[in-house]
Amino acid sequence: MPNIGPLEIAIVLVIVLVIFGPKRLPQLGRSLGRGMRELKDGLSSVKIDDDDETKQIDEGSEKQSEKQQEPEKQSEEQEK
Repeated sequence: MPNIGPLEIAIVLVIVLVIFGPKRLPQLGRSLGRGMRELKDGLSSVKIDDDDETKQIDEGSEKQSEKQQEPEKQSEEQEK
C-alpha cells in the first residue's frame, strides 16, 4: 500500500478548495468533526452496552447454576 505524503495531501486540499470554495470549507470542517464525534460516541456507547450485557449474562448464569445445585442438594438430603 503506497504511503500518502505531504505532497499528496496538499494536492487533495487544493482540489477540495477549488470544488467547494473558501466560504464552505469551515462549514464542511464542522460537519465532518460532528460526524466523527457522533461516530466515536456511538461506538463507545455500543461498547458500554456490550459490557453491561456481558455482566447480566454472567450474573444470570451464576443464578442458574445455583438453582441447578439446589435440587441436587435436596435430593441428597432426602436419600439420607
